[in-house]
Amino acid sequence: MEEKKKTREIDVIGLLQKVLAEKKLLAKFCGVAMVLGVVVALSTPKTYTAEVILAPEMSSGGLGMAESLSDMASTFGIDLGSKSSMDAIYPEIYPDLLSSTDFILTLFDVKVELLEDTTVRTYSKHLETDTKFGFWNYPKVWLGRLIKMLTAKPGKGGGIDPFQLSKDEEKMVEAIRGAISCFIDKKTSVITLGVTDQDSKVAAIVADTLQHRLQEYITRYRTQKARLDLEYYEKLYDESLEQYHEAQQKYVEFADANQDIYLTSYKMQETELENDMQLKFNVFNQMASQLQASRAKVQERTPAFTIIQQATVPNKASSTPRALVVVFFIFLGGVCDALWILYGRDYWERRRERKSASASQVGESPVS
Repeated sequence: MEEKKKTREIDVIGLLQKVLAEKKLLAKFCGVAMVLGVVVALSTPKTYTAEVILAPEMSSGGLGMAESLSDMASTFGIDLGSKSSMDAIYPEIYPDLLSSTDFILTLFDVKVELLEDTTVRTYSKHLETDTKFGFWNYPKVWLGRLIKMLTAKPGKGGGIDPFQLSKDEEKMVEAIRGAISCFIDKKTSVITLGVTDQDSKVAAIVADTLQHRLQEYITRYRTQKARLDLEYYEKLYDESLEQYHEAQQKYVEFADANQDIYLTSYKMQETELENDMQLKFNVFNQMASQLQASRAKVQERTPAFTIIQQATVPNKASSTPRALVVVFFIFLGGVCDALWILYGRDYWERRRERKSASASQVGESPVS
């Protein structure tokens, strides 16, 4: 076993010495690879990522020990699910919500402007016209645009139909879905929203919009039942107020018209009108109390999001550094040089020798 290990070590050292012995060839491979790396690095557009960090309000359900156990389990990466309330939408499904087609379609018309161009355009238009590609992608892009021009059909009008998207709309949805991200810390429930774009200002604008759209969506969901109750009590309040005013007007008109009459029948009718007015006032007063309680319920159900980090225009690119791309290509050139010296060159020489041998055999074949 020791002899085998020594043999392997010697083989590895020998192979390295064989590769390093031809330094000129190695320099050629690495030089060509470096030039290719510089071309690729300069042709690859930079991308920037803007992030928003926020913490949602967690509704307490009196979980007590279960909630404590959930906190302890989360430290080991286990989610017992006891921290979530009775809501159907909780932080763990926010990534699915943000990646849904219905939500992404709402981002098409977001107004954005570039860092060096303040002309306002929609986010979808920006992705369609301002996106840059590497030189190796241009044939595919040009071919796609040519096919689109040749097969263009009259627009269906009426905006985007979420039920039936066109191919271009589906591609735009996929592009936006790949540009946005949402990460949830299972232990703290802190939400990190990210938007990646080739323009840093666009990334910050869309990230800020993403934050507000998510808050609006969650608020609308959490307060939906309370808002329906509020609308119902507002309707009852208006009706009871109108009925009270009508009963009050009838009583005042009857009392003023029969002020000097002391007949019992008139007194009884006046008392009935007064009682009806008082009854309508009690109903109105009760509806007013219910209305105030419904408004308080809406406020109670409205979730509060704590913004830990606002969206800011990033100055540093989030894409792979160009220097690292060049280093990778140089390393790749060294690997190609080693493969050529150790395997490729011998294989190529053997193949050429076989061809020359077969050719000589054909030339020396006797003609009889």
